[in-house]
Amino acid sequence: MAKNIFVLGLDELNAETLSSLPDADEYRFHQLLHPDDLLTKDIRLPTLLASAERQLYAFDGPIDAIVGYWDFPVSSLVPILCERFGTIGPSLEAVVKCEHKYWSRTEQQKVVDEHPRFALLDPQQGTVPPPEMDYPFWIKPVKSVSSALAYRVRNSYEFESALESIREGIDWMGTPFQYVLDHIDTPPEIGESGRCCLAEEDVTGLQLTVEGYVRNGDVHVYGVVGSITYPDTSCFLRYQYPAAFPPHVSGRLTEVTKRVITQVGLDNSTLNIEFFWDPARDALNILEINPRHSQSHARLFQMVDGVPNHHAMISLALDRDPKLQHGQGKHRVAAKWFVRRFADGLVTRVPTDEEVARVEREIPSTTVSLVVDEGQRLSDLTHQDSYSYELALVFIGADSEDELIAKYERCVDALPFTFDE
Repeated sequence: MAKNIFVLGLDELNAETLSSLPDADEYRFHQLLHPDDLLTKDIRLPTLLASAERQLYAFDGPIDAIVGYWDFPVSSLVPILCERFGTIGPSLEAVVKCEHKYWSRTEQQKVVDEHPRFALLDPQQGTVPPPEMDYPFWIKPVKSVSSALAYRVRNSYEFESALESIREGIDWMGTPFQYVLDHIDTPPEIGESGRCCLAEEDVTGLQLTVEGYVRNGDVHVYGVVGSITYPDTSCFLRYQYPAAFPPHVSGRLTEVTKRVITQVGLDNSTLNIEFFWDPARDALNILEINPRHSQSHARLFQMVDGVPNHHAMISLALDRDPKLQHGQGKHRVAAKWFVRRFADGLVTRVPTDEEVARVEREIPSTTVSLVVDEGQRLSDLTHQDSYSYELALVFIGADSEDELIAKYERCVDALPFTFDE
């Protein structure tokens, strides 16, 4: 019998990737809620939970696994639904300990020193920076996605401006996240902080993301992805696998990962931890912990290792050892590129289907996914960082970094967008 696997927010791109998994013919993937219902500016968690439960109860057959690869609210829905329907998954408390930026920091500091200075800030009441912070520093909601409402502030004017923007937008994530906090046991300072912010020291360096999983309390690291930003910005230009960094850093990344994941109690889950490594000081700092793997990296692992990282998610949910392989893909290096615009505007033209198909045909091992539609205003997009807007995602495999960059530049030249200012 094929295993019935329910995937929260299953989308076309990831459905195609899942179909390439080993033994995919033994799985039957079911979309649990539509992505448009989950990746929205109006997150109604009780409604989403009720809709998902109705769909699961109405299913005529065994429910073998419930999984998800998106950030909040999917990341919180997965453990709730796994518990209610008796499938394997992490606990909700452990997931929230990872995702609540301030709570996560308090757990990290119990076992490692590799983190920046930090403080909790209520944007509704805070009018001056926390005494622990010196400019420049970052201010961000305790729960956000894709760096939304995250601001680097260099002076009191930027601090006050950031607070104003955060006050206007924090309810998007803050209100439903508070709903989750209300349903778990939390320390006193955490319980009512869903609409608060984390202020933290500004740290820099090469950004590295550790991908791994934990099964029956045993933490495994299977890859490190590099995150390269546009020049002089914090906005991602590409994710590149494998990351380029000195071998001696690898052991430290693994050791810190094991300590913090054990501390928060995450189990039976994929994970990724974002780090900054400062080569000048040989210093590591944790940026954030995610209690899930990154679907953005799935095709990168597939192109380099032969199997997407979705394989670990599915294996864990079915109580199987992932047994991941390395270096069995068609390419030595792969990247997910972000085509961005750094100003708002109305989209008046996007690449046609024919233009996209021509790029994918003429530039081998390239996949293009458009993010915007003609007639759409960029500021209406969800899940964007505070400084730019995504126009398209481009996945490329190559045999060297130089070839990777050359392929991307050809793609950008062949994918025309126009805007009304």
